Amino acid sequence: MASSKQAIHVTVIVLGDLGRSPRMRYHALALADNGAEVDLIGYAGSALPQILSAHPRIRCHLMTPTPVPFLDRFKERLFPAVSLARIAIQGLRLLGLLLFVVRKPQVVLVQNPPAVPALAVALVAARLRSARLVIDWHNFGYSVLALKLGASSRLVGAMRRYERALGRLADGHLAVSRAMQAELKTHWGLAPVDVIYDRPAEEFVRTRSRDRGALGRRLAEIVAAPELSLAGPLRPAVLVSSTSWTADEDFDLLLDALSRCDRTLRARGDGARGFPGLAVFISGEGQLRRSFEARVRSMELKNIRIRALWLAPEDYPLLLRAADLGLCLHRSSSGLDLPMKVADMLGAGLPVCALDYGPCLAEELKHGENALLFSNGTELAQQLLDLFSQLPEPSPLLDRLRRNIEAAPQRTWSEEWNERARSAITGISADHE
Repeated sequence: MASSKQAIHVTVIVLGDLGRSPRMRYHALALADNGAEVDLIGYAGSALPQILSAHPRIRCHLMTPTPVPFLDRFKERLFPAVSLARIAIQGLRLLGLLLFVVRKPQVVLVQNPPAVPALAVALVAARLRSARLVIDWHNFGYSVLALKLGASSRLVGAMRRYERALGRLADGHLAVSRAMQAELKTHWGLAPVDVIYDRPAEEFVRTRSRDRGALGRRLAEIVAAPELSLAGPLRPAVLVSSTSWTADEDFDLLLDALSRCDRTLRARGDGARGFPGLAVFISGEGQLRRSFEARVRSMELKNIRIRALWLAPEDYPLLLRAADLGLCLHRSSSGLDLPMKVADMLGAGLPVCALDYGPCLAEELKHGENALLFSNGTELAQQLLDLFSQLPEPSPLLDRLRRNIEAAPQRTWSEEWNERARSAITGISADHE
């Protein structure tokens, strides 16, 4: 892929907010950096990183996430009809882009989920343009739908059959975990399936210099919280999470845990001894954010501050480097996917407290080594107290977790991609250039 005369053309599709789809952006950047010409299709919304929008080998095609806005007037009374109309319009617009706008690709790479209409349209376009179709399985559309309709819904069953049938017609598959790879191979009959773990991009990778004072001051500017002293020995412990505010993130559990922590700290009179408290920052945008903020406002917390915000892609890595602990509230709908936020946190040298939703997590997190796993709010509250209740004194447990992370081998996205994804997507290995 090094020569421009021999450059392969790849179309990358994600029917989601492109600015909040890091894995597909990373695919596009890796392909372009390896000499491919890339057409990247996604929804407009969050700002795109400059490195992506200005790349000479990447053309971004942004679609509106809500085609024909007047349909919103009828979504309450005619929800099924409006949903079908929206899917049909989105499908036709995507097909038009793939057939008449983007350059003729040799490979079409599509994210799943969402499965409807992305998989069907990508398959039709790939066949009409004689291109390989590769599906990057982040999760399953049917399991996400089951969160709303229940696992016994006929529509959920139909979605699973749809994903499985179209998956069998694809030419290649990427999976985010070995557990998902096994599911796709054994129960779905798909092949070949290559595991491409989420790894942190270079901007997340920890640096040797950890000037916590400078990071804290810069962080206070970015999060617009001048009332919080985020530098110095009496600064609060900084906890961070990120989310798209969807149903597979259990922030009710987080609020329960933080409320329990605050009650314990009040009962012990920690405020009287100068306890600096906890500052919890949650980065992201989505439908459930407003209801979460309303609940936070109704809570009377004394030792804990909670702030939901949206950070630019360039600022989020700084938040991780300045933080003391990462929080992962992801409750996988399938039990087989791994959240990218955890890879970013570990890349920044940040220990993680993660909701334990199944054995799949062991592929990335080891309880007591680089993370603490919890199952409910009571367990998370106790872990936070174990880690931070002696502030401003150091936390031996937190220091041990951080040392283990720093001693572990570090692998970036580009290294993972070049070794595992390059040939799986393009069909071209480095040895055959």
